[in-house]
Amino acid sequence: MIPWVGVGCCMSAAALYLLGRKSGRDADVLKSATRVGQLKDLAAILDTDCKALPLVKISGRVGSDAPINCEPSALRGVIVEEREELHFLKQDDAGSFERNISLKFLKNTEVPWYLDDETGRVYVEKAHGAAGLVLTVASDIFEPKRSLDQIRSLDQIRSPDRSLDRSLDPINLNYYMQGPERVGVRRIKKILPIGTSLTVVGEAVKDDTGRVRVQRPHEGPFCVSQKDIDQLISYVGRWSWWYKFASLGFTAVGACLLAKHAAQYFLERRHRWELHKS
Repeated sequence: MIPWVGVGCCMSAAALYLLGRKSGRDADVLKSATRVGQLKDLAAILDTDCKALPLVKISGRVGSDAPINCEPSALRGVIVEEREELHFLKQDDAGSFERNISLKFLKNTEVPWYLDDETGRVYVEKAHGAAGLVLTVASDIFEPKRSLDQIRSLDQIRSPDRSLDRSLDPINLNYYMQGPERVGVRRIKKILPIGTSLTVVGEAVKDDTGRVRVQRPHEGPFCVSQKDIDQLISYVGRWSWWYKFASLGFTAVGACLLAKHAAQYFLERRHRWELHKS
């Protein structure tokens, strides 16, 4: 019999080791990024050297000529993430009811935006999904289908002897007969607000119209974060260390399990050989 637990530990160790190496390379790449003090200097650097730099670090405040109004809040942003979750109750094998959540709707919207430090502007492209990006919750609304008293009463559909409790109201009985019941819908909106101070690390490009932008590089990290560059390097470096440390742990556990399985297999074969010999 194959010791799948030991094999799984060794495979997990290999995956964690590769993640650790990747995080270590990303930390080294971040250290090598060209640090731009003022945004106006980036255009001058691109004019002097070339029309593209593999990796630069810029900082400034988020701005846009056409920001998104995030209703029902009064916030305005450049990236909006809308999420709808369907909450429902479902009966398990033991007869009790547990709340489950399924994703009903997910939409991401991003308008053209830039960083501004009062010396110049640099546009940032396709920042949603970049490493380190944390969006602000603009609204979080739960719209229940039932009242709270009705939802709580669903836990008592069965009596202690697991027989159907006929004393419950028709709504609960109807739920019991039909199966999973919708509790409500949770709507969450997250945004990147106007005026947020950010550090962006990515590829700098100047197009034919003279507009300077930072975008996701073909290779290397693309970071959009409220942390400064040194904090980002430290953060990525810590993850690299933890990945490698966890890899060593899984390697040790997997090796012990495989060695134990091999020893048991050898002893069993030896015992059978002795019985056969006698």
